[in-house]
Amino acid sequence: MKQAIFRASTALAVLGMAIPAGAQTDRAPAVQAEPAAQMDAAKAAALAEAMRASELWIEGQRRYRNIPAISAAVALGDRTVWAKGFGATDRGQDKPATPETIYSICSISKLFTAVALMQQWEQGKVALDAPITQYLPWARLADDPRESVPITLRGALTHSAGLPREADFPYWTGPDFTFPSQEQVRATIGSQSPLYPASTTWQYSNLGLTLVGETVEAVSGRPYADYVTANILEPLGLSDTRPGIPAELYGKQMAVGWGALEADGTRPELKLFDPAGIAPAAGFSASVADLAKFASWTFRLARTGQREVLRPSTLREMERVHYVSPDWETNWGLGFAVRNIGGTTVVGHGGSCPGYRSMLMLAPAEEMGVAIAMNAMDDPGRLAEGIAALIKARGEAKPFDAVEGVDLAEFAGVYDGQPWSGEFMFVPWAGGLTWIDPDAGAPADKMSRLKPLGGDRFRVISPSGEEREEVVFERGRAGKIHTVRQHSNTSRRLRPL
Repeated sequence: MKQAIFRASTALAVLGMAIPAGAQTDRAPAVQAEPAAQMDAAKAAALAEAMRASELWIEGQRRYRNIPAISAAVALGDRTVWAKGFGATDRGQDKPATPETIYSICSISKLFTAVALMQQWEQGKVALDAPITQYLPWARLADDPRESVPITLRGALTHSAGLPREADFPYWTGPDFTFPSQEQVRATIGSQSPLYPASTTWQYSNLGLTLVGETVEAVSGRPYADYVTANILEPLGLSDTRPGIPAELYGKQMAVGWGALEADGTRPELKLFDPAGIAPAAGFSASVADLAKFASWTFRLARTGQREVLRPSTLREMERVHYVSPDWETNWGLGFAVRNIGGTTVVGHGGSCPGYRSMLMLAPAEEMGVAIAMNAMDDPGRLAEGIAALIKARGEAKPFDAVEGVDLAEFAGVYDGQPWSGEFMFVPWAGGLTWIDPDAGAPADKMSRLKPLGGDRFRVISPSGEEREEVVFERGRAGKIHTVRQHSNTSRRLRPL
């Protein structure tokens, strides 16, 4: 609800190629894996280490933040190379989350609505810069004395039309979250005034994307939900994605929703909502497995140059910047948020509805996508950024030479950081070990590494590559690692990984 836009602070960068689908995943790959002879074993191993570190970090974030359930997936090219669920999705906390768990994806719905509108544009049924009232005569706001260019579909898609943020109903207010019907939205829009003259500033607007969905319905001659299902979801094989909320699956395949974290560490239960007339802007539900498929579709379309749901040139038009805010801080394409981060163009959208938050981040040039969904009001963008950063860091890490007799798995584990911190972990990383702090907001930030010296001895290598102090792991009588010694002080190993 609040803003619910795409946000990123870490460039998405891949390991240099699409990793074959043999990497760890909780579901079958979308396409057949490459023959073993064509696999790059080093890159596949690097991805596996990055994803193992991601799993440990995400589960730590889930526990520290008391997030009941998280599902996550990574797409590289045509493949979902990793997908996993964390925590439990029902009120009793008994049903494990999976990549196929369904969540409200709220404002990620806008991407599907934008695709549907651009299909009409390809057919010549709409013009992006015509007044929106040309297609929706009833969508005429109250008179406004300020001079303005017309409210257009391009303005609605880029949140620059000056429209009110919402239809005039308190649907983000609990405990019931009562959304207006389509008829109510239509009946009341004439009493709403523009917030700003069109094309003068950026104002996120669920009302705007609702009107885009209404336009799809008006020019296609089909109910919006039927149109999107038949022309986008079914052709792409998105069987767990719907332009609505499947109440019959609530507490089963669909995760139940929880609120924001309270001071005592608990989260309140939230009622399931019906997005009703706001569905084109905020009403879809989906699994991260389907969001990863959607990501792969965008990469495939651009790579092959073959029409599939859209023409490649249309998708390219959607993913380029069409509006820049006056402060130069916000860039928007046609439905897609667009960022240039460290030289990498990242597009996508976030979602935030009562009880659910989600994020879909795409790096088109690298053909990499990260999808996150959770059933609590927390920050999925941080998780998506963290996964991307770990993949990038592992891909850039120069491997240490192997040392005979050193098995890194012997040293991997969860260690006690008290009283200075909570638990921390050592994980195998590019021929050595690295630290993972499960409570860290940015797990790949300034990563130090441990270089094996032989036996139970390692050398700290700083993030800048400098050799530092020696670290020694100590064994108990059974020959198992039980402590790590650094600067004459020890930390106890709590459990192996």
